[in-house]
Amino acid sequence: QVRLVESGGGSVQAGGSLRLSCAASGYTYYCMGWFRQAPGKEREVVAAIVDSYGSTSYADSVKGRFTISKDNAKNTLDLQMNSLKPEDTGMYYCAAPLFRTYDCASGSWGQKYWGQGTQVTVSS
Repeated sequence: QVRLVESGGGSVQAGGSLRLSCAASGYTYYCMGWFRQAPGKEREVVAAIVDSYGSTSYADSVKGRFTISKDNAKNTLDLQMNSLKPEDTGMYYCAAPLFRTYDCASGSWGQKYWGQGTQVTVSS
């Protein structure tokens, strides 16, 4: 069974930083990513990473501010978030595709494994 558990969320003032972590078990790293869902909006991909090449991709709204990384020794997926803005507020989810995909960056993986999510709140 694949299990994804997020941690690191919280409340921070605009301009602050948070680091999210996702502990993965039962999954061989290939393609993983972070998604978020703001109130009243659809869930969207924030960042993705391909384990085989270390290639990363980011939503335009977070480029230059967020960094996705992997620690294969610890089997964790991390998201460093700097210069946070109120519009970054939302529930953040760690995710992985159920089936192999050759389009990891898009986040359009079909069926996905999901973590329970961790709340990020950025106040002005």
